[in-house]
Amino acid sequence: MSRARDFADLAGSADAGGLTGRNLIINGAMTIDQRNSGSALTVNTASEFYAVDRFMGIGVASDGVYTLQQVTDAPDNFVNSIKATVTTADASIPTTGRYLIRHKLEGNVISQLNLGSSAAQTFTLSFYVKSSLTGTFGGSVLNGAQDRSHPFTYTISSANTWERKTVTIAGDTTGTWPTDNTKAMQIAWSLGVGSDYLNTAGAWVGSQEWGATGETAVIATLNATWQITGVQLEVGETATPFEHRSYGDELRRCQRYYEKSFPQGVTPAQNNGEKGHSLYAGSNDGGSILGFKPYRVEKRASATVVGYNPNAANANFSNGGSPVYNNNDATGFSAYTTNVSNFRALLNWTADAEL
Repeated sequence: MSRARDFADLAGSADAGGLTGRNLIINGAMTIDQRNSGSALTVNTASEFYAVDRFMGIGVASDGVYTLQQVTDAPDNFVNSIKATVTTADASIPTTGRYLIRHKLEGNVISQLNLGSSAAQTFTLSFYVKSSLTGTFGGSVLNGAQDRSHPFTYTISSANTWERKTVTIAGDTTGTWPTDNTKAMQIAWSLGVGSDYLNTAGAWVGSQEWGATGETAVIATLNATWQITGVQLEVGETATPFEHRSYGDELRRCQRYYEKSFPQGVTPAQNNGEKGHSLYAGSNDGGSILGFKPYRVEKRASATVVGYNPNAANANFSNGGSPVYNNNDATGFSAYTTNVSNFRALLNWTADAEL
């Protein structure tokens, strides 16, 4: 009798969001913003603009433009969302144009879904959304190779009002879905895409699709806004309450893909002062410096390291000498230089191992 009561209590805690590990999305509450510290980005090319960690926007060069920013406008029980605001409208999107908010997942994260096999599991995507526009909006779930996709739609009923949406998708039984540290899944919310990337919602197709036929193109309306937070991806046909994680837990998950020496809240920049620097000991035999910097969190793969001089507008060590980065792996990097003026030198850095 006691066992049955305990099991019932456990089931109830799942309904209330008590069980951890349900959400496969990292930073779904848009809490961590290591790159920008809340500053707005102008999205005007097909490059990836990270508004917060793990969520980026992409656009179209020489056409529509929108800004993307972490803001403190959010539904109950949340603090942050990311907000897109159209500053140059594109009412005639090129056939291959893509205005997207996108999240990528590595194979190690989604392996339990058994995608690409007869045992593929159904999964549910849920999120809170708010827009100045109403109507039917679109998005898509794709594999890493972008040759399998499942367009979806959702409806925004009331302008400038937070609404929670759920999309349930039967797992894809075909296609290639990695289960290692490479890009395995992508989730995209369309702000408007060209006809080459639109398809009927509700089924897997063997092509690259980023939106759904008949969707509302946010980018077509000047000053239109669109916001999202509370993104959750979980196994099963039911959207459970959002799984909130501690700030420290979410930060560590984000640092698997991007880490900086700067303190949180300080945007990486040259000549930004001695904030969170790495200290390298030198020698007096020709002024050389060689040191290894271990990461706080092991990376998904070897990272691209960028150096920042704390005391000058260049990427050198503080006391002179341009760093040469080598012996990079997922655990850290080495920095070497000559031509330094004394026994110590400071260096800020970022390490990017994004998918």
